[in-house]
Amino acid sequence: MTETYERGMKVRREVLGDAHVDRAEAAKSEIDLPFQSLITQSAWGTVWASDGISRRDRSMLTIALLAATGNFEEIPMHVRATANTGASRSDVTEALQHVAIYAGVPKANHALKLVKQTYQEMEQGKKC
Repeated sequence: MTETYERGMKVRREVLGDAHVDRAEAAKSEIDLPFQSLITQSAWGTVWASDGISRRDRSMLTIALLAATGNFEEIPMHVRATANTGASRSDVTEALQHVAIYAGVPKANHALKLVKQTYQEMEQGKKC
């Protein structure tokens, strides 16, 4: 394991939580092992590990970019991560307002639907 991988795994656990990472690690196979290594090193060990901007801001950017690019399946995971990043519900709402203006109302609307559903699940204590 490289230093970047180790740093990435630490940050990944801090942001997404041990339970999520443990489930993802347990589900790894030889097919996605290279991909999991790539994202752990690049996304988590480099981008998310940077102290250039706060985790709160990085969290809002990530949710907005996921919505703007139509990568909706990742939004619930990153909404759940706001419990660890410090991004508030208001922060997420504001980020999605920008998505509506700069990337399109339908994308922001669909993302808001997912955000609302995820927050409801979190309030109900559903395992995510």
